[in-house]
Amino acid sequence: QVQLVESGGGLVQPGGSLRLSCAVSGPTFSRYAMNWHRQALGKGRELVAAITSGGDSSIYADSVKGRCTISRDKAENTVYLQMNNLKPEGTAVYFCRAIGDDEDKYWGQGTQVTVSS
Repeated sequence: QVQLVESGGGLVQPGGSLRLSCAVSGPTFSRYAMNWHRQALGKGRELVAAITSGGDSSIYADSVKGRCTISRDKAENTVYLQMNNLKPEGTAVYFCRAIGDDEDKYWGQGTQVTVSS
């Protein structure tokens, strides 16, 4: 069973930065593509960024492009989301997701990010 544990959320002022981490248990981290999603209060869950299993390609939502960077560390079994120049509309619970074949997909429990002065 794969488990994902996010950390790094918190309260930050507009224009500030945060780095979210998602630690993935198990020896099979390298076979999963990894996503970061977020869900604001009263809204649906949306994709923020995604990175391939090999880490060679990534995509971003238009709303965060140029301000966020997704990366992964094979030695640490961890995926990161560096977020800069945060805006109030970035307030949400951020989730990581491991994407494998077929039903081999997992969610973390989420970490709260609040952008407010």
